[in-house]
Amino acid sequence: MTLSLDQLRRCHVAVDLGAARTRVYLKHQGLIVDEPSVASVNTNTGALIAVGTLAERMAGRTPEHIRVVRPVSGGTVVDIDMAQRMLRYLVGDKVRRAWRRKPTLRAAVCVPHEAEPLALRAAVETMTGLGARRVELVDTLIAAAVGCGLPVEQAEATMIVVCGAATTQVAVLSLGAIVAAEKVPLGGDAIDHAVVQHLRNTHELVLPSQGVRPLHLALNASGPDGWEGTEVHGRDVSTGCARSVRVDGREVRDAIHTPLTAVLDSIGRVLRLCPPDLVADLGDRGVMLAGGSARLPGLDKMLRSATGMPVHVARNADVCAVEGLGSMLEGRLKPLVLEPVTT
Repeated sequence: MTLSLDQLRRCHVAVDLGAARTRVYLKHQGLIVDEPSVASVNTNTGALIAVGTLAERMAGRTPEHIRVVRPVSGGTVVDIDMAQRMLRYLVGDKVRRAWRRKPTLRAAVCVPHEAEPLALRAAVETMTGLGARRVELVDTLIAAAVGCGLPVEQAEATMIVVCGAATTQVAVLSLGAIVAAEKVPLGGDAIDHAVVQHLRNTHELVLPSQGVRPLHLALNASGPDGWEGTEVHGRDVSTGCARSVRVDGREVRDAIHTPLTAVLDSIGRVLRLCPPDLVADLGDRGVMLAGGSARLPGLDKMLRSATGMPVHVARNADVCAVEGLGSMLEGRLKPLVLEPVTT
């Protein structure tokens, strides 16, 4: 994967193809696309009906001849043709015309840490199909660390946890490179699934496909007894009728304990792989949380309690990766320069 800042400065566009959202950063213009990685297709004609937010609203509400698809899974393109059609629709005609005027168009793409060769090839083919003559691949962990403002180019440890929809990536960086890292196949989707299963088993309630996010607010809702909770609507398992229940914040926290424990274990394994000097640096600097699921209420407190280190949530946690990649394109990240040793 690309580590040369000189090569990245020659790129014109940065793309973060995430399992939840797709983001496109255009050089000298900034972030131009931030939409869900969802498309709806007419299975009879193959026509693209909607992309992004509108397609996401169709999930679970379409007739048989309309299918809602996600061409990206776990940060990896699983349907190249659909990913290209989705990107063409999202960037719009104006941007595509600007791309056509660049015969040497270069693109930079975020890819998960230790992605399989087929996943890397899929990312390259997706961008070349849109007209890119050269595609640079950048590790999501490095891009997110740059987007968070961490001093990755310095000779001291920085730790970042990228909480995505399908995966959680943990890494310690120093001198512009990854010292130790691990990827866990658990993310925001796994947390949502744990809450859905808990409500089905405990309250005999089936939630709609877009009914889980309000439960995250219950984790921060405080009342006279410490937890007020929130009311959710769904379908009764036995009768099939609509029903509402009030969910307590404590039971939501208990339901998501298992997937969050896996994240804690991965942080411990990464720390054990690091030299003691770098771990000592982290004692003061702490851990930076990035990614769309980093804003889960109570996650930073849980990590702080388990690790004993300061835990910070990035200001723009959901767009850190593409913003960091954009900073590399714009040349705002200074390369590491070692002073010559004189004798």
